[in-house]
Amino acid sequence: MTNLDPEIVEPVDDLLRALPGLKVLHSLDEREAHRWDRALDPNAGLPMAVVLPHTTEQVQQVVRYAGARGIPIVPRGAGSGLSGGASAVEGGIVVSMAEMTHVEIDPVTRMAFVEPGVINVDLKAAAAAVGLWYPPDPASIGFSSIGGNVATNAGGLCCVKYGVTTDYVLGLTVVLADGTAVDLGGPRLKEAAGLSLTKLFVGSEGTLGIITRIVLRLVPQPPPSATMVATFADLDASCRAVLAVASSTRASMLEFMDNVAINAVEDIHGYGLDRTAQAMLIAQSDQPGEAATREIEAIAAVCRDLGAEEVLVTADVELGETYTAARRGAIPAVETKGRLLLGDVGVPVPELGALVTGIAAISDARDVIISVIAHAGDGNTHPLVVFDPDDADQAARAEVAYGEVMDLAIRLGGTITGEHGVGRTKKAWLPGYVGEDVLRLNRTIKDALDPMGLLNPGAIL
Repeated sequence: MTNLDPEIVEPVDDLLRALPGLKVLHSLDEREAHRWDRALDPNAGLPMAVVLPHTTEQVQQVVRYAGARGIPIVPRGAGSGLSGGASAVEGGIVVSMAEMTHVEIDPVTRMAFVEPGVINVDLKAAAAAVGLWYPPDPASIGFSSIGGNVATNAGGLCCVKYGVTTDYVLGLTVVLADGTAVDLGGPRLKEAAGLSLTKLFVGSEGTLGIITRIVLRLVPQPPPSATMVATFADLDASCRAVLAVASSTRASMLEFMDNVAINAVEDIHGYGLDRTAQAMLIAQSDQPGEAATREIEAIAAVCRDLGAEEVLVTADVELGETYTAARRGAIPAVETKGRLLLGDVGVPVPELGALVTGIAAISDARDVIISVIAHAGDGNTHPLVVFDPDDADQAARAEVAYGEVMDLAIRLGGTITGEHGVGRTKKAWLPGYVGEDVLRLNRTIKDALDPMGLLNPGAIL
């Protein structure tokens, strides 16, 4: 064994002997590569080893091995998480699902049978090959895994009309903390037998079990979308437009980008976005035929009436995808400006304006950049606090601002996470959000299913 810390040689030797045939990564470089997810949690530990199973049975073997020795386990998808949910634990085992990538599509029942390592866009492509569609579409569709999407109950750009991941999960195979594999739900559109255990594991972030197989509902491909792009000189006016649009149409997309995000994207891609705009809304309609044109024109009229400076309406699918790509690229673009503290607070849509303007006030008061992008149609925002990690004072102000954004969302009747999960970066705000009674219920469930506390310890609770 090369490039391996001497103190872990014996445990790794034991792991290799106990689990022959299982792919195990144990060099320092390999372990470092699996230490963090995209949140770059500064408290992430260095794992003892990384295992890459190919079957449910292999996952069971790993869980039983770890349980017998009291070794913590962190399940990991593609490492695209934004809340530290896949941060490694010191001396633990990372169970990477990256090589469990089988997909089977049943066009008759409109269902997909998917292993957790499948990348979202690859599932979409497999479904599209038979005229079907998997709607949940986080901005990370090109690199986030379905297992991770299920673990965090991911949403996306079109969730304003089509819902989030849990709305499409029909069944799961889950390996529990004692190594038992259970099949929950299944390829049935209706299920009322017993407690809704399938939904319990959606959004559980690997703290209750390890998901090894997923049954998903698919829908017919929607018609081509018509697109509207509107720019505003006033943040509050753009939020009033969002509320008016959301209350009067069923747009299939209603997205928001602030000035910081617009300029960050433009710096990299040069799409020709208006750098002076304080906000940009991107809306789409996928109604059939002329109905899409009528709906998108109605959305455009609302934006004009509420003060939009420029409004573009197009039925050109390729041009529409350019603006969608601009929105999808917003987080990576802002990320080039410094280290990010990534939030995803959500509020009732009528409170969106108060949230956005309140975040701007926090940014000014703490003298840190906070860019806001949003799935505006359902009130789910992504405040991105930008800071220089080498500037201790600025980093401290960024941490304070991040917490103040969480507190603001709670005061407005919102949530500390709409789709990224609690992970490790938001767990300090969970008690204040859910209250002690609900927190106690969460702990009771966790303790019942994972009495030794070995599954993703430190996440959520």
